[in-house]
Amino acid sequence: MRSRKFLKAEQAALVWDAPGLVAGVDEAGRGPLAGPVVAAAVILDDQRPIRGLADSKTLTALQRERLHDQILAKALCCSVAQATVEEIDTHNILQATMLAMRRAVEGLRLKPAKVLVDGNRLPTLDVLAEAIVKGDARVKAISAASILAKVHRDRLCEQLHLEFPHYGFAGHKGYGTPEHLEALQRHGACIHHRRSFSPVAAALARTADGAAALMLDATTQVPADIPAVETVHLDLRTAP
Repeated sequence: MRSRKFLKAEQAALVWDAPGLVAGVDEAGRGPLAGPVVAAAVILDDQRPIRGLADSKTLTALQRERLHDQILAKALCCSVAQATVEEIDTHNILQATMLAMRRAVEGLRLKPAKVLVDGNRLPTLDVLAEAIVKGDARVKAISAASILAKVHRDRLCEQLHLEFPHYGFAGHKGYGTPEHLEALQRHGACIHHRRSFSPVAAALARTADGAAALMLDATTQVPADIPAVETVHLDLRTAP
């Protein structure tokens, strides 16, 4: 009689991919109200492993900075690209993200045989690609890409903070925090805000309504040096 182990079906992994370099791709900045969306592509070197790679969201800022420098020093090649605020507002955030990812892959010095992308959607590429849900926690190359993209975008937001300090970009990195929403309420939107995002659109509408009210008030206000009513006395006499 055959054993239970013999009767139990076992699943074997079949590798159909052609051998070659594998690039990991991830993005940072889909959710914020301001700034570009950034994508990175990384081809790691198996001969120079990097310890501590993980989803960038689970790491501290100090850990990300340290790993960022190691990735640049040890990876076979890396590429960071972005889609601008104007492209986000024109194409929508999903399409702009795909555009940034495609640019990152095309910017690699070495062409990969396969690209592994975090998430469930793929950009248009001329190489074999696979989407991996939660790939930034499962695939080292995607983890490395998530770290590069996150650090690059955080640094961009620190530059925006120097230009527009009253929005607090260095702290919230463009996300819709209470502090950021309050700044939008008080100051309106700046040139780096995504106008297609509803909180920004609402701030722009308030600014437009306020400007219209000021113009209307200016046209109806009577200058202080002109009397409100001018009385003209006419001497009405019969003609001689």
